[in-house]
Amino acid sequence: MEIDKRLLTLAKDAKEVEKETRKYFQRLKRRVPKTLDITMRDLHEEEFAKTDCLSCANCCKTSSPIFTEKDIQRISKHFKMKEIQFMDQFLERDSDDFYVLQSVPCHFLDEVDNSCTIYDVRPKACSEYPHTNRKKFIQITDLTVKNAEICPATFSIIEKLKKAIPLGGKSSKETKFK
Repeated sequence: MEIDKRLLTLAKDAKEVEKETRKYFQRLKRRVPKTLDITMRDLHEEEFAKTDCLSCANCCKTSSPIFTEKDIQRISKHFKMKEIQFMDQFLERDSDDFYVLQSVPCHFLDEVDNSCTIYDVRPKACSEYPHTNRKKFIQITDLTVKNAEICPATFSIIEKLKKAIPLGGKSSKETKFK
């Protein structure tokens, strides 16, 4: 499978360009283009038109979303559990005091077909992942750098963004991305 090969090198590839990417985002923050969110939305839509998350699910296999109070209420109701029972059974507090899964891969991931067993009530962080089409994208560049090590689509979107809005070299003209 193509995605399996990509995942084998993704973390290494992301680490190799991490310093460059962080510098790029720092320069971008100094003078945020008015078109950044539109460009990100377009890059996100283009990438996810050809990306099948079910063929990957690396996010579900390697990391935990943050669970908000509303997420906990909605999911525990779905299971007909008391919130405290749900939290005790599945969640813990991380070093930033957020509720996250006790372990990965996600307990709700069906590893046979990479589907989510609670898809209709999944956490907000899951439904918005990898956050590359979010408004005020510039506020989450650090998260995006981290997500590039987990999500092949995020890595690709960042690399295309560097071409769509070049910040170095002789030309500062936006270029067309493929």
